[in-house]
Amino acid sequence: MTVNIAPVSTQASPLVSASERARNQQLPLAELFQIAEVLGRIGKQSQAVELYKTWIAFNDANPLLHLAYFNYAVAANQTGDAAAAIHALRACLKLSPEFGPAHINLGRLLEDSGLTGRAVEQWRDFAKATAEITADKIGYRLMALQHIGRVLEAGGLLEEAEAALWQAIELQPSKTEAGQHWTSLRQHQCKWPTLITSEHVSARHLLDAMSPLILGCYSDDPLFQLGKAYRYHKSLIGRPDLRDFPRLPPKQKSGTGERLRVGYVSSDLRDHAVGFALREVLELHDKSSVEVFAYYCGEPRSNDATQTRIKNAVDCWREISTLSDIDAAKQIRADEIDILVDVNGYTKHARAKIFAYRPAPVIVNFCGYPGTTASPFHQYVIADEHIIPPENEIYYTEKVLRIACNQPIDRKRLIAARPTRAEAGLPEDAFVYACLNGMQKITANCFARWMQILSATPGSVLWLLAEAPDVNERLRQLAAQAGVAPERLIFASKAANPNHLARMALADLFLDTFPYGAHSTAADAITVGLPVLTMPGKSFASRFCSSIVAAAGVPELICSGPEDYVSRAIAFAQDRESLTAIRDSLQRQRETSALRDIPGLARRLEHLFWQMQGEIERGETPAPDMRNLDVYYEVGAEIVLENIEFEDDQAYRRRYLEKLAQWNDYAPLARDSRLLREPESL
Repeated sequence: MTVNIAPVSTQASPLVSASERARNQQLPLAELFQIAEVLGRIGKQSQAVELYKTWIAFNDANPLLHLAYFNYAVAANQTGDAAAAIHALRACLKLSPEFGPAHINLGRLLEDSGLTGRAVEQWRDFAKATAEITADKIGYRLMALQHIGRVLEAGGLLEEAEAALWQAIELQPSKTEAGQHWTSLRQHQCKWPTLITSEHVSARHLLDAMSPLILGCYSDDPLFQLGKAYRYHKSLIGRPDLRDFPRLPPKQKSGTGERLRVGYVSSDLRDHAVGFALREVLELHDKSSVEVFAYYCGEPRSNDATQTRIKNAVDCWREISTLSDIDAAKQIRADEIDILVDVNGYTKHARAKIFAYRPAPVIVNFCGYPGTTASPFHQYVIADEHIIPPENEIYYTEKVLRIACNQPIDRKRLIAARPTRAEAGLPEDAFVYACLNGMQKITANCFARWMQILSATPGSVLWLLAEAPDVNERLRQLAAQAGVAPERLIFASKAANPNHLARMALADLFLDTFPYGAHSTAADAITVGLPVLTMPGKSFASRFCSSIVAAAGVPELICSGPEDYVSRAIAFAQDRESLTAIRDSLQRQRETSALRDIPGLARRLEHLFWQMQGEIERGETPAPDMRNLDVYYEVGAEIVLENIEFEDDQAYRRRYLEKLAQWNDYAPLARDSRLLREPESL
């Protein structure tokens, strides 16, 4: 009997071969990296880790051993072995103490392990060691300082975070990330002036670093905000590779009886102001007309009542937080969405790049962002006649469509039993002015008006939402400097939302901020019967509150300017009966006002969605006008730095036209649909 036995191959596997070569010091470092990268790509990261360990053990005399330790740490961390990664990075730094990437990664690993203090110490040590920096180390020093600022801010150490970020700004003033967070920190701490300069950092550097949202708290200049959004969009998103995303023709649905597929994309479909606002609207959508998809791109939630309600309200809920932008866009396209609603704009956790792939024929800016996106792919913005009157449409690249009031509310929202004033820390008989907006919305001019009001109304108090203790103390000191007893400022601590809503009703008059006014907070105040005094400007953020007040049926609370705002606030304290009449009016109109007509709002939205669908079917979808936006930004930067808080529309546009004329003299500007409509406009 003959048995044929197949010969065993004597050729070792590539990994075995590589390991043997590593043991014999015959595997070059570059080839080690290449093999490990391939192993990682095919899902064999643990084998890459073993290869690194072997190479390190038998090549300890290699002058680039620290690089092997660094890459070994990356591979180990990818397998979930944080301890091995930390050991490897420390070994790397023993060999090369000033190797910036290892310092950065070690700090991140320590932070992820819950050792935030050790992480900050790690980055600080590196920052000190690189005080006399060289060109190749500047990037890592900058990164270390930014991480220090981020972690300290999250830990509530705002002063220290601000100091670290300022070092980063002075290191490279043209880099915007540190400047953006630094300005936001100063706004949250009520540090005025917000922008300070040094020998190395100009006000223009800091203005360029602002995000559109931060700018809204700083200036009421919608043309500059338009230019800012345009620049932010270009730097944040740029132009993605669209070769795999050819534009799809719209489906013909008008008159067919087929439902329109509407998708809402948001990181805030949860217990959040936006989630509170949208949840009843989503419940009331007419499912015979629209099929509603929700795409959630926020942080994971559990036991979130708002998110549960929204999941139950929509036809399809999709979590896209873990998907890449392109994969999320592919999912939306696969769902055959007709109208895609951007409920984030340029806010926290926004996924703006998803929209750049144009995964739906129509893209709409609605509810989550107070301004224009200035993008080439948002064709519509939904607002109302108070926020965007016809003459203000030039401040938006999107076509403006309108609803009765831009602030949806949830009429089912829970409100706790009203506490007593004593329980809320308020004096029983005093006239209580309140502003329960975030501290970042308070400006020096706004605070000065409040001090003027308190000075004219002895015995009154101002009720504010508490921040860090040093911020509260700073405001009390500023009050004392203005001649107002510091104890007349009272700070409301954090409270559960139903309790917060209940206590708001204890105040007599809500004083709005400027230029970024109250949005959902104003709706909350009106809901519990608290009158809101507001002063609209030109921008979306500055006009939002006036929309809510008008929709509630009390337009007499809308002031014409700063002087009117101060005089009316004083007059209400001196004539409480007039304020009682307004409270009575709010109560009478509560259930019939436009503010609470949520079924009507849902029907109007559906009407607008079908209007958009009809326009795209007929080839009439508007194209955003992107002309001259860089020029408006440059002109606006000059104007904003002149620090004019409030002016009428005519004076505002005249200043722009004068500066645009100077630009046009230098190089002729193209006509656009804004201030440069006709040659004679200049």
